[in-house]
Amino acid sequence: MTMYPSYLNLLDSGELDRRARLLLGLLGQCTVCPRNCRVKRLRNQRAVCETGRWAEVASWCVHRGEEPCISGTEGSGTVFFAHCNLSCLYCQNHQISQQWPPGEGARTAEELADIYLDLQRQGVHNLNWVSPSHVVPQAVEALALAARNGLRLPVVYNSNGYDSAETLRLLDGVVDIYLPDLKYADEASADELSRAVGYVPNAQAALAEMWRQVGSLKIDEEGVARRGLLVRHLVLPNGLSQTREVLAFLSESFGEGVAVSLMAQFYPCHQAASHPLLGRPIGSGEYARALQALEEAGITEGYVQELSAPGHYLPDFSRDGHPFET
Repeated sequence: MTMYPSYLNLLDSGELDRRARLLLGLLGQCTVCPRNCRVKRLRNQRAVCETGRWAEVASWCVHRGEEPCISGTEGSGTVFFAHCNLSCLYCQNHQISQQWPPGEGARTAEELADIYLDLQRQGVHNLNWVSPSHVVPQAVEALALAARNGLRLPVVYNSNGYDSAETLRLLDGVVDIYLPDLKYADEASADELSRAVGYVPNAQAALAEMWRQVGSLKIDEEGVARRGLLVRHLVLPNGLSQTREVLAFLSESFGEGVAVSLMAQFYPCHQAASHPLLGRPIGSGEYARALQALEEAGITEGYVQELSAPGHYLPDFSRDGHPFET
């Protein structure tokens, strides 16, 4: 009998533990993400992502501000992993992605599993890994422990898109819902704005692997996502996100049924305020052109935002408690 969430089908056979071991092996000379830094993270060496053997958790909470099919009525059980394998000039989570002290908030597998189970006790719809690309092994190691102790939440893999397709293959049958970004269609922009080498081909290959595993977005009778791919794209000012090209790629690669969350929430935070082309929110004309590109791509599944969105989505990780709620 097929079970839900999918990782339960791998649990009793020991396959979930085997996947965790294989993923942990990638930390030996790290090839977890496309940067392939090859540092010995099992010995707590650190490179671009500033993360050693243990995942570092900046916050966890019941998040009600994700897309409606992710947050649902009871919220998404969100784990914000500290650090990142990108360095976006405009990152709204820069307090934890780029300014987090290395080593702070480190959690053993047992401690991380306890966080998962704590979120489940709060009645959330899913377990939402935010910025997992650099800590996939640690996240799955804890998942195997938590599943043996009663975890039954489907996993949302909520990433920046700069993922290794090889690493993702080891998540086949582990993740039910993929929620990646596709930020750019142009390597020069990716390099300048996110300091990412090879972002476009790696993100496109990663999305293809995600689609192979879970296919189109499937939502239950209560409006909550159960399985599938939902691609986020943040519209940047002055055409820096190549929105038309991104949407055309998605439509051509996965068909018009691919679900897209087209976001208008850009706000010039972190280093964006001093950038000559990023120093303002997007204008109504820019988002209107993005919506037109969405229509021309034939994409009808997913979500769009009101242009008033920028002020509603800025977290503050410096305060105690929920970063999105006062």
